[in-house]
Amino acid sequence: MDHMPIRAESGKADGAPELRPWASAVKRAVAPEQARHSLHAYFNACPESPDGRYVLYYTSGAADGETGDLRILERSSGRETIIARDIRTEDAHRAACQQWSGGGKQVLYHNLKDGRWSVHAVDIATGGDRVLAQDRQLGFGSATGRWAPVYGCHWNPGEHRDLELIDVASGETLVAVTAAETVARYGEWIERRLGSRDLTLFFPVMSPDESKVFFKPCVPGGGQSFRGMSVSKREGKVVYDLRQRKFLGLIEQWGHPSWSPDSAAIFEKGNFLQDPATKKASPRFAPSCFSDHPTLSPDGAVFVTDADVSKRPFGLPGAWAIGVGSTRSDEFVVVDLFDNSQGAKSWRHNHPHPAFSADGMRIYYNVNDGPWTRLMVAERR
Repeated sequence: MDHMPIRAESGKADGAPELRPWASAVKRAVAPEQARHSLHAYFNACPESPDGRYVLYYTSGAADGETGDLRILERSSGRETIIARDIRTEDAHRAACQQWSGGGKQVLYHNLKDGRWSVHAVDIATGGDRVLAQDRQLGFGSATGRWAPVYGCHWNPGEHRDLELIDVASGETLVAVTAAETVARYGEWIERRLGSRDLTLFFPVMSPDESKVFFKPCVPGGGQSFRGMSVSKREGKVVYDLRQRKFLGLIEQWGHPSWSPDSAAIFEKGNFLQDPATKKASPRFAPSCFSDHPTLSPDGAVFVTDADVSKRPFGLPGAWAIGVGSTRSDEFVVVDLFDNSQGAKSWRHNHPHPAFSADGMRIYYNVNDGPWTRLMVAERR
């Protein structure tokens, strides 16, 4: 389906040299056009390998997008290879949480099979698929790092309440921070906000240099179903220094956080940087730009974000946009504008989740403008 005509809300893009290449970005679908969904996982993890050779994505021929395969596409040849089959996901929102690790040597993902969740590593050179952990799910690590962050199922974690790090190459498992330690530090706030101190640690996201991590405090509902937003109570984010083994702070809202490229701060919904220890926030970048899932470019000169813009002047019902804003001025450009109301019919809708390539030349994002969710790429000129 053709995308909507773009009517940029900011008319000053020509004045910001860092935005000019994005004002005329070339957009195209990544995967071969077939009767299937193709999508990347999340804005905290770029689907392109760190060396730029491959693009990783999840594909599904099911209408709900919740069962499918993992594939890599070689960018130079367009050759597509299935690296993992018969995956069952939690939803089509983050798919299998698939991501690169070890500088592109491995792909990590999680899967539900025979009623049990497991975390896997696929070796790209050999195709071998190893189980790293059972009865746990996968957070988001560093594409150039060594660790896979894992945690117990947030609705019913059983004995797995802590944040664990698994060395992808060796399989060694370390307990990074425990639920008990978190309750000892922030128990009063947790009980007041979540109604209980029966805590499990949920959804860890590691910094690019693997020195820090943030995660959600979570009180599990104790049921057997993961479907629905009320199967657990979770809010806020705890930031932890993995090298110094100490808490850096508790931020009371989750928002949609990502790490700055230098691992020093958190880039937050609203397009501002926040120091995790002092909670001091920078002025908002490009304040007229919309914001939902924002990330900074590798050089920090610009950021990319998505948002529902159906209520903005250039929006139509169901419209979402991809915007690139400057961190040096008040300007931004709209890179793409599209209907995002269709796509995979999962209980949790898929979002664009834009992410930069490692060289900052491309932005990958999902589009739901027809029956099939499609992974798109915008390349700067």
